[in-house]
Amino acid sequence: MSDLTPGSNPNPLKGMPEEQLPAASGPLTGTPDIAPPPRQNVFIKELLRGSAVTTILAVVVAMVVGGILIAITNEEVQAASGYFFAQPGDTFVAIWNAIYGGYEALFRGSIFNARAADFATAIRPFTNTLGFAAPLIAAGLGVAVAFRVGLFNIGGRGQILIAAATAALLTFHLDLPPFIHIPLTLAAGIAGGAIWGGIVGVLKARTGAHEVILTIMLNYVAFYLVAWMVRTPGLLQREAEDQPISDPTPASAQFPELLGPRFPLLDWGFVIVILATVFVWWLVERSSLGFRMRAVGENPHAALASGISVQRMYIYAMLFAGGLAGLAGMNQIQGAVTSGFDGLIDAGIGFDAITVALLGRSRAWGVFAAGILFGALKSGSFTMQASQGIPVDIVLVVQSLIVLFIAAPPLIRTIFFLPKTDAEKAAKARAKAAKKAVSA
Repeated sequence: MSDLTPGSNPNPLKGMPEEQLPAASGPLTGTPDIAPPPRQNVFIKELLRGSAVTTILAVVVAMVVGGILIAITNEEVQAASGYFFAQPGDTFVAIWNAIYGGYEALFRGSIFNARAADFATAIRPFTNTLGFAAPLIAAGLGVAVAFRVGLFNIGGRGQILIAAATAALLTFHLDLPPFIHIPLTLAAGIAGGAIWGGIVGVLKARTGAHEVILTIMLNYVAFYLVAWMVRTPGLLQREAEDQPISDPTPASAQFPELLGPRFPLLDWGFVIVILATVFVWWLVERSSLGFRMRAVGENPHAALASGISVQRMYIYAMLFAGGLAGLAGMNQIQGAVTSGFDGLIDAGIGFDAITVALLGRSRAWGVFAAGILFGALKSGSFTMQASQGIPVDIVLVVQSLIVLFIAAPPLIRTIFFLPKTDAEKAAKARAKAAKKAVSA
């Protein structure tokens, strides 16, 4: 017997407004239920989109291309390739020996020497790497700070030179105990670099002059100024000599060796660089000043509208950048080169710092890791040349390729079939829409 009463509605959904009806789904509706992707798949996809993976793969591709160059320039490979079609195996063996020998020498000269007689000698290459990395990290931090504020600081060379000259003029002739002489020399150098960088910040803020032009010109000014000083008696020229070189760094102003005389390239300057890295990380990522600096770097017009003094942030950024470059200069004259300096004391560090900052994505700890990588390349290149006859220029080519691939992340994603970022998808969609509009 039906329990329906006359006049009742057998369908309770009948008569309900359409917007209150439950959404239909299923294979017959055209909107089948699709389960969301597993969380681990989403995590892997986002990881592959990240800049860290792109950076690592850029280094890998650069090393592969470097290996090809090592093989091409190897004399044994060239000799074996002359009879390739008769005995192709000899060519492949020669290629393997050249590439393996080159990168094994690079590892042995920069990380760990397994052929050493004792453990201290075996780890000496790594201490050399850290010693070479210290000024690169310091100068790279200076470039990175400027990058985060939207400034392109390529004046590291001039800032290093002025820092060295300032420290030499103010402190080299003082007779002080080490616990006073070392920090005083360090402070004088950092102040000199900060002032030289601050000049750029002030001109940029007050006149709108482009910082790239300013830093390039000030590099030349600093170089010729220091070159004149080391040729002028009474300024920086060493007494009783006609050579264009400064007095040696006083023993009381030199950084003490960190692990003893068996590791001469690693001194307390590296510890100071670690502290500088922590300071830059805190300054940019955690402090209120760093927040304002990052806001200016993201959008100076929006920052100005929100009450942030853009001009002041430019000055602060260049002061910090110059001071960090000055720290790199102090690592040079208080640690690496203590026998006197001239206009070449920067040793290319000012320009290598740009590469280090790019590889480190302008993040403090990224710059720290990138500096160690480039220190390893520099330290190992000498062993590569001595034991394998590989030109040091090959290492410079690898460094340049790293920058090339870092600057072109879409190329790396294409090579390794990585998922595109949202920004790249949006750019592709805009290009497609523009092409359709033009064709229409």
